[in-house]
Amino acid sequence: MAHTHGADSEVGTLTTVMLHRPGNELKRLTPRNNDKLLFDGIPWVSRAQEEHDAFADTLRGRGVEVLYLTELLTETLASEEARADAISSALSGLHLGDTLRDYLAVALADASPEELTGLLTAGIRNDEVRGGHGLVTSLLSPYDFLIDPLPNLLFTRDSSVWVRDRVAITSLAMPARKRETQLTELIYTLHPRFAVRTQKIHGWHNEHVEGGDVLLLAPGVIAVGVGERTTPAGVERLARQVFHADLAHTVLAVPIAQERATMHLDTVCTMVDVDKVVMYPNVAHELMAHAVTVRERGDADTDLVLEVAPAEHFLVAAAKAMQIDTLHQIDTGLDPVTAEREQWDDGNNTLALAPRVAVAYERNDETNDRLEEAGIEVIRIAGSELGSGRGGPRCMSCPVERQPLSVD
Repeated sequence: MAHTHGADSEVGTLTTVMLHRPGNELKRLTPRNNDKLLFDGIPWVSRAQEEHDAFADTLRGRGVEVLYLTELLTETLASEEARADAISSALSGLHLGDTLRDYLAVALADASPEELTGLLTAGIRNDEVRGGHGLVTSLLSPYDFLIDPLPNLLFTRDSSVWVRDRVAITSLAMPARKRETQLTELIYTLHPRFAVRTQKIHGWHNEHVEGGDVLLLAPGVIAVGVGERTTPAGVERLARQVFHADLAHTVLAVPIAQERATMHLDTVCTMVDVDKVVMYPNVAHELMAHAVTVRERGDADTDLVLEVAPAEHFLVAAAKAMQIDTLHQIDTGLDPVTAEREQWDDGNNTLALAPRVAVAYERNDETNDRLEEAGIEVIRIAGSELGSGRGGPRCMSCPVERQPLSVD
């Protein structure tokens, strides 16, 4: 069966989404390693799974096809080419040494596709390797990871972004997340659903761009946050590629504070309608954007001459690029303190299912009330445990297909 894939906005009716159900990788988190693995707490895994199942059921109840990343990966790993690629990437670290690397390569090659998926996502600890396998295993702590777990797989938004009919494989900045995007690229390259028809741009080997920083404001208009995770060079590389492929006419480069609370643009701003955003008011007045367009074209993306406009207020620059009168702002919270609390709890990180329909964490009462007052249907979900990695409904979902918005 042939499938269509792609998205030209944040709010077109969502038809297919990729999620990752929390698994054994979250059980690897401890107070000793949670900072390194980018979690602010130790989640109650069974409750996180219940919350995630309810999230997935909510999407299905709205007619959305839910794909699971690990199921896609297992199906991909039926291919010998995919297995070899995945194993080579997982064992590329310089901390293993030749003896241990050779042993693990054989052990992983003998695993079934399902077992290999589990090992690649939940990792392998030194005490889980049986027998003597050289100097490295003797000197490492029993609880050191030979292959690190990937607890941030939960946030499927970051490792790939569909831009019209192409998928941008992103480049994740933090060492703890590097292998995520390698696995995602493997799926889009070799899984039967995607392999034949999917054209890819960017790539995990390029300058850092993370999906949480990429907002498809309107057909042809892309905003990209530049801060803790996405670099200026990453924005330029992505802009050149989308311009060369005629996927956009304007890219807005949006500087954001390089802080944990604002790690991505979608932690301070997400779209809930074709002309409405929910935005953290404590930074709204200082959020600026440079509009990037093409001044001269060439045969390759590197031949493009880019025009970079002076910085303007984000809402102004966005409205101009979107060719609308006003991009309306709906504030997080009710007052500065409530706004700060609810921004930290991902009150801005909503997932639009269609224009004026958004999924949000139920705990952000004031923000949800404001959205409803603005005419947005808010579908509330639980997220007390899911939010321990600092991500909301948008972070946890990669739209694979949205219905296109009509352009007048």
